[in-house]
Amino acid sequence: MDIGVISTRYARALLKSATDGKLEEQVYQEMMTLAKSYTEVPALRQTIDNPMLEKSKKQTLLETAAGGSPSQLTQSFIALVLKEDRENMVQFMAYSYVTLYRKQKNVIRGKLTTAARVSAETELKMRQMVESKTQGTVEFETEVNPDIIGGFILEYDTYRMDASVKSKLNNILNTLKK
Repeated sequence: MDIGVISTRYARALLKSATDGKLEEQVYQEMMTLAKSYTEVPALRQTIDNPMLEKSKKQTLLETAAGGSPSQLTQSFIALVLKEDRENMVQFMAYSYVTLYRKQKNVIRGKLTTAARVSAETELKMRQMVESKTQGTVEFETEVNPDIIGGFILEYDTYRMDASVKSKLNNILNTLKK
């Protein structure tokens, strides 16, 4: 069986259980934390995939990676995954859950890059503009990148608006080269 198919099936079942128990938001946060743990701690995958490590230790490690004290549903989910010897797919299951949750709740990821830190009010206005255009909720990430000199770069869904000074200067330079 394909890893993507298996991961999606487990994630879909987890989302259904979370929705039934009105825990989908909490489980969403836990799955995002778990996925982030895999990304930030590469040794986690090797440790979880180690067949010599006891399942109880894997359970504790995965619960810690999911935020320390996850919901009972997440604990049961991890126990089921371990019982079925699918621990090598936990990271993919977490990502699949996040993707399915975002689709179900119409959550769009957005990113605002600016040359200097913007006020909370400006960030809120940008988020509201994106939400009005997409008719969904936006998870906004902000980044400060002095290399863009000034202005901003706004990205969400498949849309990208580059209003940075750096890109405008590059456009002028390219026009002058012709």
